[in-house]
Amino acid sequence: MTVAEQFNTIDVPDDAKALRRIVWSSVIGTAVEWYDFLIYGAATALVFNKVFFAAGGDAGLATIAAFGTYAVGFLARPLGAAIFGHYGDRVGRKAMLAITIMVMGIGTFLIGLLPTYAQIGIAAPILLVVLRFLQGIGLGGEWGGAVLMVVENAPTHRRGFLGSMVQVGNPVGNLAAIGMFALVSQLPEDDFMSWGWRIPFLLSILLVGVGLWIRLSMEETPAFRTLKAKNEVAKMPIVEIFKYHRRPFFTAVGLKISEIAYASIAGVFIMSYATSRLGLSRGLVLNGAFIASFVALFSIPLFGWLSDKIGRKTMFYASCIFSALFAFPMFWLLDTKDPTIVILTIVAAISFGQMVMFGIGAPWYSELFTAKLRYSGASLGFQVGAAISGGLSPLIAASLMAWAGGATWPVSVFLIVCALITATATFMAPETANKELT
Repeated sequence: MTVAEQFNTIDVPDDAKALRRIVWSSVIGTAVEWYDFLIYGAATALVFNKVFFAAGGDAGLATIAAFGTYAVGFLARPLGAAIFGHYGDRVGRKAMLAITIMVMGIGTFLIGLLPTYAQIGIAAPILLVVLRFLQGIGLGGEWGGAVLMVVENAPTHRRGFLGSMVQVGNPVGNLAAIGMFALVSQLPEDDFMSWGWRIPFLLSILLVGVGLWIRLSMEETPAFRTLKAKNEVAKMPIVEIFKYHRRPFFTAVGLKISEIAYASIAGVFIMSYATSRLGLSRGLVLNGAFIASFVALFSIPLFGWLSDKIGRKTMFYASCIFSALFAFPMFWLLDTKDPTIVILTIVAAISFGQMVMFGIGAPWYSELFTAKLRYSGASLGFQVGAAISGGLSPLIAASLMAWAGGATWPVSVFLIVCALITATATFMAPETANKELT
């Protein structure tokens, strides 16, 4: 049976219709959130190092500073997970989803209005950091709620497949972000750098309106309604996690390390490396990222479906092996400067280094925790791992290359270490495929 057939053959017709509505509502809402978060990554590599940072004419230092603000969004995500996870476990999943999409949208829109360093000096990068922090808060709280809306409604034997569908919002948002940047990058260089780059940020306010309308029409999950009815809602979810559920929490953090490192290196750092170091065109790198996101639309649900068949652990092990083995060849292939090879390299790195674990992680993180702690546990594990590895990876990579005189081998070693950490977490994690949620 194909993936499409799996999605369209839920057992009970009425339940099937409701479940499809929940899944697609989550995908669309999450796509809006990811669009807002990911356009910052493209702008960091192509614009922000030039318009918001002055490094005495040193392009390398300016790039490191720009990637530092990129990291701020990741570092803020655990705080968003803690805040919204707490209330998501106490008040409900639906309300938090409505609030987080507004937080993210406001932060993104205001970035599009920011004056540059040349206009207001040091206040420009400071305001940029504040707004990036606000973006991180929003995404940190949003992800767990969107995933739980699907996972807590999904049949046990299809939870991997349906849970992974929520993650399709990432490539959808990325396609929209890259597409907008590819479009505005066709402008003359002066126009692009002065006002063209702002358009993708300003348009986000329209997408937020659509996403908010969709999320307000969703219903609360059965798992939370049951907790509420039995008066079993956790009073202090995060305290309980660190007191009684430390192992699943740290396991979730470890499971995230390699995936998000590959996402940040292959999806963000390579943009800067290919354009600044290799002299490749902005359009070529954006095309690679665009194609990788298009492939992910199909590969994510496929990986989720496979995890229901052969297990979450098997899929994670396979991705860890690829991530370690591809760490050096990735840069060797990029250094050929051949357009076809460069695009295929980006697609392979993102598809097998990131998307396998990204898609399967959505249901797996959720399955590690009991219902009354699930929002906080899954969100915080996911976001702490993202902050440790994802936000810092481009900054670490740029710094390692500067230390090594432009050589890429330290970056490859870094990716191998991340893969080993995630492989260890995979070994420690329980297999949850086809098992009932607690």
